[in-house]
Amino acid sequence: MVHSRRDWMAMASWGMAGLLASERAAVALPSARALIDPRSAIKITKLEIIPVHSLRSIFVKMHTDAGIVGLGEGTVEGKIETVVAAIQQLEPYLKGKDPRQPAHHWQAMYRHAFYRGDVILCSALSAVDIAMWDIKGKALGTPVYDLLGGPTRDRIKLYGQAESVEETKSHVLAEGYVSMKTSVSSSRGRLSRASESPYYIDGFVEKVKAIRELVGPNFDLGIEMHGEHEPPAAMQIIKALEPFRPWFFEEPIQFQNLPLMAEMAKKTSVPFATGERMVTKWQFRDLLTAGAAQLLQPDITHVGGITEMRAVAALAEAFYADMLPHSKEGMVGFAASMHVAASIPNFLAHEVPSLQAVKGGPNVERSPLGKSYIKNPMVMTGGAIMLKGNIDGPGLGIELDEHLIDNERGIPEWLFPEMWDALDGSVRDH
Repeated sequence: MVHSRRDWMAMASWGMAGLLASERAAVALPSARALIDPRSAIKITKLEIIPVHSLRSIFVKMHTDAGIVGLGEGTVEGKIETVVAAIQQLEPYLKGKDPRQPAHHWQAMYRHAFYRGDVILCSALSAVDIAMWDIKGKALGTPVYDLLGGPTRDRIKLYGQAESVEETKSHVLAEGYVSMKTSVSSSRGRLSRASESPYYIDGFVEKVKAIRELVGPNFDLGIEMHGEHEPPAAMQIIKALEPFRPWFFEEPIQFQNLPLMAEMAKKTSVPFATGERMVTKWQFRDLLTAGAAQLLQPDITHVGGITEMRAVAALAEAFYADMLPHSKEGMVGFAASMHVAASIPNFLAHEVPSLQAVKGGPNVERSPLGKSYIKNPMVMTGGAIMLKGNIDGPGLGIELDEHLIDNERGIPEWLFPEMWDALDGSVRDH
């Protein structure tokens, strides 16, 4: 069959038009898992706030007129009632708004306050921001990490924590971790002072040496300093522990003096990690500009939620810094943080929630990966959480345990521990 050039061009045009039409139709149609048509209106109707004292945290259920419920989490450990009040103050703005615009609403709630950037406001913002991203993912039938640009990895590396050789055997190695951290808070039965003796410092050396000998050289071993040491003592500890080739030194000092932390960072080849008490991209900008740390530890339940944690990660990438997210509280924040980690190029490893606040209440079996908190607890494989089968469902990919509220009955709010000098009774840092 003979065709003219004009015939061929016409056929190609018809084919391209058909292809474009089919693509437009595919975009317009919701996915098989989408809960509503993407073109449908949706409004926030109310917030349901659930204190979870066993995790020192607050879960939020954001309800909509479409029947989609988003999960969020925000907390300041030991200040639950204060953060609950802050979340409640955000509700009048949110009611009637479309939850599929989390970045826009974040800007409005943050910038329409005269005083900005405190940990209480940002923790409240975290809770509602995470919930909005969860709703958006559920509405479109896709995981949050797809909304953030798609996965850059297929698993999230986790690290464990232990305070002795025995705990390293039972809580780290036995559970399958391939990396961990241990703290150097007190030695010889007391907290440190401004400058320390060899006897005191050697207590930390003995502990870290024993753990390093157990786990071997092919094992990541971070040192948690928790901002509990004054700069001279902190530098003494750092120098004494350098021979054990730590993965990082976490919070070598409090973050209020970034220029001093930067000077300390220049005196060691071991990277500094910090950021769990910091909020917003602006505080992390100052940290990075000063050169005070190479590993950033924002906590998604404090920093401002998914919207702001993604911004911090992008800022860190420009400084060749990596993300080592903090996550000691609840499972909702843990899941949300892993979605961000799954979507960024500069992720190193992730902390695991702890159960250190469980006191009183019913005799309920709990686990750091979600038992008694979410319907399908996560499963660690080879020291990591695989995206598939753990957080690959729509939104955050998790559902709260239907018995959560009953499991929390009778558990009192966690109180921040008081830190005193054993020698003279003065206040110490934590």
